[in-house]
Amino acid sequence: MSLTTRGRPAAPSRSGAAPGPGRAGRLLTVVADHALLVALAFIVLMPFVMIALTSLMPNEQTLSPALWPSSFEWGNFSQVFEQIPLLRYAGNTFLYAGLATLGTLLSSVPAAYAMAKMRWRGRRVWFLLTVSVMMLPAQVTLVPLYSMWAGVGLVGTLAPLIVPMCFGHAFSIFLLRQFFLTVPQEYLEAARMDGCGDLRTLIQVVLPLTRPALAAVAVFQFTFCWNDFMGPLLYVGNDESNWTLSVGLAQFRSTYQVQWNLTMAAALLAALPVVVLFFFAQKTFVRGIALTGVKG
Repeated sequence: MSLTTRGRPAAPSRSGAAPGPGRAGRLLTVVADHALLVALAFIVLMPFVMIALTSLMPNEQTLSPALWPSSFEWGNFSQVFEQIPLLRYAGNTFLYAGLATLGTLLSSVPAAYAMAKMRWRGRRVWFLLTVSVMMLPAQVTLVPLYSMWAGVGLVGTLAPLIVPMCFGHAFSIFLLRQFFLTVPQEYLEAARMDGCGDLRTLIQVVLPLTRPALAAVAVFQFTFCWNDFMGPLLYVGNDESNWTLSVGLAQFRSTYQVQWNLTMAAALLAALPVVVLFFFAQKTFVRGIALTGVKG
């Protein structure tokens, strides 16, 4: 006979305890609780899965209803390098994206800091003007900018794509400014009491506290430049030696449009660096977006 305490029944014996849910049951519970996220992940991942499967198919199977490769043609990836100078296109893209990202950070950080933490007349007006630039379509400025770069003889090079990024980027200034507003003013006042000027305060106090925001801006800018098609097509479209991956893949598809397996293999190789970059910087990137303040 099992003993009981007053008001509380005795615990059942170990041999008579009801079995808990097994591993399969717990898995089904997790899937059921996150059914919407699982469905969205499936929708997002399916195009990448189809690209990967098509890149491994024989050429005669690519336009057939079959979804699974009849034989895995790993040689498709080596054929891509034989058909087009993919490494040269990747090098041009790295040069464009890397220098543009560096120029964006070097120019946008001081501007954002000045609008967030320095007191000067008209800073709110300048901030509104900077934000309003984001509403201006890029197509509006294409003709005058092209005429300007053609006048100085730089059309056909990557300079028209890189140099403008060294003079500030509206979205990056906005994002950094909102993050700088979350830095406590007491830190800056303490640094000034120790004799730090504005530049030293920015470098030694503010920047170490805002690394997530810097990473978010860098990932945004690098990804945009890596995927940019209109700018490289406009300025370097006539000079194949300066083509980026986006322009090279577009020309490859028009030249070998029936070879969908090679086209998908080239697209997969072109997307791989950005995917790897995002996975390595994912935690810092997400943190930078989540912690960006909205103080005015």
